[in-house]
Amino acid sequence: MPDDSFGPAGGDDAVGDRAYNDYDVGDGADDRAGDPPWVRARKRAGGLFIRSAFHGTAALVKRVPLANVDRHDVEVIRSVPYLQTGLIEHTYDVYRPKGRAEQPLPMVLYIHGGAFRALSKETHWIMGLALARRGLVVVVPNYRLAPKHRFPAGSADVVAALVHARAHAERYGADKDNVVIAGESAGANITMGLITGVHWGLPAPHLDPIRDVVIKAAVPFCGVFQVSDPGRFRRQEPTFNWFFNDRVHELPSWLPRRGGRIIEDPVASPLLYLEGGPTPTKKVPPLFIPVGGGDFLKDDHVRLKRALDPMGVHVELDVYGLEPHAFHAFVWRPEARRCWRDTADFLRRHGVPVREPPPVSWR
Repeated sequence: MPDDSFGPAGGDDAVGDRAYNDYDVGDGADDRAGDPPWVRARKRAGGLFIRSAFHGTAALVKRVPLANVDRHDVEVIRSVPYLQTGLIEHTYDVYRPKGRAEQPLPMVLYIHGGAFRALSKETHWIMGLALARRGLVVVVPNYRLAPKHRFPAGSADVVAALVHARAHAERYGADKDNVVIAGESAGANITMGLITGVHWGLPAPHLDPIRDVVIKAAVPFCGVFQVSDPGRFRRQEPTFNWFFNDRVHELPSWLPRRGGRIIEDPVASPLLYLEGGPTPTKKVPPLFIPVGGGDFLKDDHVRLKRALDPMGVHVELDVYGLEPHAFHAFVWRPEARRCWRDTADFLRRHGVPVREPPPVSWR
């Protein structure tokens, strides 16, 4: 599929995003080009380490007997194509409780993180399992990544995955009208971008297929809500770790360009737009925005709540101890388990039936 065909039109086809036809098309060029050679090499090595470490760790943990989905009465439908492109980026996995429930189960679209440049549905199986064992049908999509594919490519892919999953909800035993959107880090950004674009009526044609979808709730975990100005982390904390500093300086590779200049599109980087105090055009779903107290992105969460509170948006911000970035993935940690319990409680309070998971020890 050509790079100018981003948005979905129904379940299996795509249509060009006309509003974005003046954005430069991502061509695979690496945004490290302006760095000195040794910095480029360091960043490239760091990115390779992140990809290898997360994929390796995810595969290793998957071998632990307790990670076997059968032990949790969960089954997985793997690599469902949501666009007919033949690309692995256009597939998703479905995690669901075994057996057929009397009533369709709520559907959660969980969007993986990875700084917009790395990771996949394979690295995020534990998120699908954690939610499915609580009686939810969980769709975990792949999507195209930066720098080769800048916004709106990945965002449009996620929309296409949601459209396809809702069209096939009956097959999965899911309720297409009881939808939750969640994700962490870059996935939390995409989550919040979809919520902002739809509920503030922004002119983003790739969102048109979901403008009438009622989102019951959204849970952006540990999110980067402002993608621009990565230097703010060093300004806030002069001793900010060089490895993470390299990673955050690669975040703007997600943002679109016009004539080579970075564009702070509010669907791609919603925080600054929301801090301007715009009025929503439709009721915004309740938001639960958990973050670790040791996460360098904590301030983005504080700013997001501060921006949304005066608009009357229901936002619950919980800060968990001194937990690191994406701490909820470490499900053997007490604070991670508390976060998942809090997530379930939040969803129940807002009309999403979530059951108690079967008892299990991660030790």
